[in-house]
Amino acid sequence: MVTQIKRLETWSKPSVLALCVAIVAVVGFADYLTGYEIFIFIFYLFAVFLAVWFVGGFFGGLISALSVMAWIFTNIAAGKNYSSYFIPVWNGMIMFIFYLVVVALLARLRTMNKELEERVRQRTAMLTNEIQERTRLQKELLETSERVQRRIGNDLHDGLGQHLTGTALAGQVLGQKLAGRSLPEAAEADRLVELIQEAIELTRTLARNLHPIEMQPGRLVDNFQDLAVGASDRFKVSCQFECHPVAPLPAVNDVNAATHLYRIAQEAITNAVRHGKARHINIRLDSTADEIILTIIDDGIGLPENARNGDGLGLRIMAYRASMIGATFNIERQSSLGGTRVTCTLASNGVPEEKNHVTNNQSAARG
Repeated sequence: MVTQIKRLETWSKPSVLALCVAIVAVVGFADYLTGYEIFIFIFYLFAVFLAVWFVGGFFGGLISALSVMAWIFTNIAAGKNYSSYFIPVWNGMIMFIFYLVVVALLARLRTMNKELEERVRQRTAMLTNEIQERTRLQKELLETSERVQRRIGNDLHDGLGQHLTGTALAGQVLGQKLAGRSLPEAAEADRLVELIQEAIELTRTLARNLHPIEMQPGRLVDNFQDLAVGASDRFKVSCQFECHPVAPLPAVNDVNAATHLYRIAQEAITNAVRHGKARHINIRLDSTADEIILTIIDDGIGLPENARNGDGLGLRIMAYRASMIGATFNIERQSSLGGTRVTCTLASNGVPEEKNHVTNNQSAARG
């Protein structure tokens, strides 16, 4: 019944008025058949309600007047005898006043309902705009963070790295001069050069971590191989990468999607080492005809309770990165094996296949 009434909102006002007149006629005919002894004037209110709610208060008053006249005429036609014309007029006036009160209440209720719907619509629009703006700002912040990391990485590599390289060369020249004069400070100069070379290697490592690779479409396997090797060298742990596609591995042609997948794996490895104290980490890339599944498993003590509850910044960033590319994200503690499992599933519908299919099981050396 409610569904049928809701459909009346799509009707034109003349159509609703025609329906109200038809309802009055049907109720009037029923009133005639039941006789004047049975009082069914209450059923006329249904037509009045429809007229007020879907057309307006004025038309509700017209339907009320029509209902009163139908009620009086059907009673007379059914054999009701009045001792005076004043009696049906008086009864009709009382009935009409009652209907007008109902019309006024329904009209006020309808007005309040429209105001409430308008407020809900405005509030919904405001919330939608706020969510869209927040999403846009979060995306811009993430993109800005990527740009800043790339710039800092390039500055470290091309600026500080080159400067330290020049310093090391100057130190070597100085050491050779001191050695040529058989001075004891030559050994100290050589030690200084070694320290500078260590600083150069540290600078390169920092640069790779900030801006590890230039993402290329269809090179996820190579990217994760480099990530596993780099993590092993940096954290001195055993980090392995495996690729087990059931279907031909699709190429992620969206560089942003590839970047987000890479960063999720990178963040998961960092959390596993720093928070989980893991010594062995496995990065696995699986694919089917419909999806790409990235899984990072470690043998650590698991994430802190606040991180598992979604309070950790790194966890929120990983989940947000997954949402940015339409992927599902899940993190859970492995009850039987210990450690943590991070899973990111990305739909690969419409992604073209790589021409050269590669299956890899790349294992980095233990640190």
